[in-house]
Amino acid sequence: MAVRHGVHMDGLQTVDTIQRSSGRSPAQPRPFRVVPNIAPYAHGSVLVSTGNTQVICAVSAEDVIPRWMKEQNVSGGWITAEYSMLPYSTLTRRPRDVAKGKLDGRGVEIQRLIGRALRAAVDLELLGPRTLWIDCDVLQADGGTRTAAISGASIAVALAFSKLLAAGTLQQLPLRRLVAATSVGIVDGKVLVDLDYEEDKRASVDLNLVMSHRGELIEVQGAGEEATFSTSELSDMLSAGQQAIGSIFEHQKQILRTLEPQLPEIQ
Repeated sequence: MAVRHGVHMDGLQTVDTIQRSSGRSPAQPRPFRVVPNIAPYAHGSVLVSTGNTQVICAVSAEDVIPRWMKEQNVSGGWITAEYSMLPYSTLTRRPRDVAKGKLDGRGVEIQRLIGRALRAAVDLELLGPRTLWIDCDVLQADGGTRTAAISGASIAVALAFSKLLAAGTLQQLPLRRLVAATSVGIVDGKVLVDLDYEEDKRASVDLNLVMSHRGELIEVQGAGEEATFSTSELSDMLSAGQQAIGSIFEHQKQILRTLEPQLPEIQ
């Protein structure tokens, strides 16, 4: 990696700035691309790509609610997610969870994160007594699969709601926020956003940031990899991540304006 001088990330000072192998600046996320309606039988679906990471996000609605909601007389609906990495998504084949007989801990953690993120975006009362299933399947993994899944699922949920509104199943749009996510890390002492796999392997600190389009924090997951980090470094990572997520929201809004112009703008 070459070294150069500069100032990046809205005033975040860097004495020397890493030129990444991809040619990106430290504050530059990977290209964000979406192929809509990749799964025709789902109510809403996209194939989302962040660089070489590719994830299918599909949303299906069912007019049922979990048993615990019935037993506790909880009104409204529910959103739940399932996440999996397909066997050919990594350099070496990954056995399917069904072959192992159980979900791995990482997969359980990620699907719970996706579910929490999307429940923060939706008015569950307006959703009514139904469940949204969000299925996220990783086609190719090059770092940031969980954050790509969240950003793609937000679009897929909006597309699903548009279809349900058109069918008369919903009377009001339950979507209250767009959500997006990115990874941030400290590599060789520098803050980098949207880490690919090679960068993630070398990161001394790894952080995943989930936000709403209004700038609200939804979830922050950060840890040192056999290292520590200061509060100022945390602040720098949050600032860099927020800027990168802002560009994802612009993509999301443009995609929805193009695909579903009748859908009310999310304020």
